[in-house]
Amino acid sequence: MNELTSRERIQRILDLEPVDRVGLFESFWDDTQKAWIEEGHLQEGEDLAGHFGLDIRLAGGPNLMPVLDYEDEILEETNEWKLVRNANGAHLKWWKHKAGTPEHVDFEVKDRQGWEEMIRPGLLDESLVPRRSPVETYKAARQMCQDNDLFLCWGGLNVFELMHPACGHENMLMGMALDPDWVKDMCEVYSDLIIKVQEDLFSRTGTPDAIWFFEDMGFKNKPFMSPAMYKDIVWPAHKKTFDYAHSIGCKVIIHSCGFVDAFVPGLIEAGMDCLQAMEVKAGMDLVDLKTRFGDTIAFCGGMDIRTLESNDTAQVEAELQAKLPAAMKDSGYILHTDHSVSSRVDYATYRYFVDRGLELGTYK
Repeated sequence: MNELTSRERIQRILDLEPVDRVGLFESFWDDTQKAWIEEGHLQEGEDLAGHFGLDIRLAGGPNLMPVLDYEDEILEETNEWKLVRNANGAHLKWWKHKAGTPEHVDFEVKDRQGWEEMIRPGLLDESLVPRRSPVETYKAARQMCQDNDLFLCWGGLNVFELMHPACGHENMLMGMALDPDWVKDMCEVYSDLIIKVQEDLFSRTGTPDAIWFFEDMGFKNKPFMSPAMYKDIVWPAHKKTFDYAHSIGCKVIIHSCGFVDAFVPGLIEAGMDCLQAMEVKAGMDLVDLKTRFGDTIAFCGGMDIRTLESNDTAQVEAELQAKLPAAMKDSGYILHTDHSVSSRVDYATYRYFVDRGLELGTYK
């Protein structure tokens, strides 16, 4: 087969059709890019995606907070960290000089009453919809992808990943058990808002090639809820948002960190076309998933980031040899780590991962 453009390649992979090679995509910590610039491997401001020849670009990132133009309120601050209150009323403790996820200190919304008073009204304000998307940024990304035959994904959060930042995992999960109608209402409000924001943006700028939803529904070796609870509470919102994506000709890619194996059949039933991340240390297994579901969906990721962080190319080679032949069988695979590339990964190690991965991932 002749060499395909990135856009052709990823579309064919998501359609489970023959391709010239596996796709290529990746996520990087900001600290990683800074380190590689300081070491002289990248120019200041150089695009990592372009540098490594990634096939996919993400754009979209709407603001789905209840209040727009809100500046985080600093509650406490030291030289090392700051505690802020954001537009959801969440109190989060952030490192000031290094990347990382925040410590969840407190949530002012803890139940249905807090949701109805502090969050829900702002999300229902339709006058805010046109201001929620970074229109010019998305438009520029779409034009760049069209000019360079790259595959564009609108990227944004889905309902699970919108609910827990508003009220915290613990309050949300207790709500699923004790007041499921409250959580169902959150799912309905957020899913309707996602679609309204997409409709508004795409009517002004044009559609992307696919929809990429971030939806971290698991932790180590377990999901956050049972498959039955997922199906009853969250699944209808997934079905609604996935159906909209398909109605405008877009595939659906789901990023979900943690152990989400038990949700895969439900996600497929809802309309997922590709599962991304497959975090090894959480218990996910790319080869096993490919064996069970590879005739139905595509996969992106599943390569243990810890092998790259070892900076031992022999370990990286072993990881690729163990997984890539199975993952790329009959198409349907995009090369990516199982998380994101931290500053613990040397530039040479990641360069080896890409070059060797594409060499092994080229179809004969």
